This record gives sequence, structure tokens and C-alpha cells, in this order.
Amino acid sequence: MAVMAKETWTDQRLDDLNKRVDQGFNETREEFRALRAETMGEFQAVRTETMGEFQAIRTETKGEFQAIRTEMKGEFQAVRAEIKGEFQAVRAEMSSEFQAVRSELGGQIAALHRMTLQLFAGMILTLVLGFGGMIVTLLTQS
Repeated sequence: MAVMAKETWTDQRLDDLNKRVDQGFNETREEFRALRAETMGEFQAVRTETMGEFQAIRTETKGEFQAIRTEMKGEFQAVRAEIKGEFQAVRAEMSSEFQAVRSELGGQIAALHRMTLQLFAGMILTLVLGFGGMIVTLLTQS
């Protein structure tokens, strides 16, 4: 078995090791900086893309709501016009019916008034004739 010689660490070897370690850390730092810059760039690109998409959605949604608003406004105006027409038709029909009822009641009230006058006149005439007949009877008996 061969015995390996033990290496000794000289100042120069330690300085070389120290330089290689420092160089490795510097390379790692540069890679982290590059990775950080790349990541930040990607995040910024995603953020910009997302903001663009949201703006497009806002614009599209605003347009859709405006279209719905316009459509509803037209529909409500049509419903108002239809209801107004229906109310005018009902009003005209009711006016016609009330006029017919007034005419009918007016005729019936006039007939009732005539009948009441005829009845009252007939009762007065009956009373006058009845009293007249009694007076004649009393005068003829005496």
C-alpha cells in the first residue's frame, strides 16, 4: 500500500483557493443579478400584458353595457307607448260606457219623474172626485 504524501497548504495555495472562492461567489452574484433582472423583466412583461387584457375587457364590457342600456331604453319606450295606447283605449271605452249609462239613467229618471207626476195627479184627481162625490151625496140626501 502506498502511502500518500500529505500536502501542505502554503500561503500561495491558500491565496489561490481564496481567489477561486471569491471568483465563484462573484460569478454566483452575477448569475443571481442576471436572473433577478430577467425575472423582473418577465414580471413586467406579464404585468403589461395583463393590464392590456384588463383594459380590453373593460372596453368590451363598457360597450356591451352601453348596448344593453340602449336596447333597454328602446324597449322601455316601446312599453310606455303600448301602455299609453292601452290606457287611452280603456279611457275612451270607459267614457263611452259612462255616457251610455248616463243616457240610460237620464231616460229612466225622466220616465220615473213622469210616472210620479201621473201618479200624483191621479191621486189628486181621485181625492177631488172622491170629495166631490161625497159632497154631492151629502147635498142630495139632505
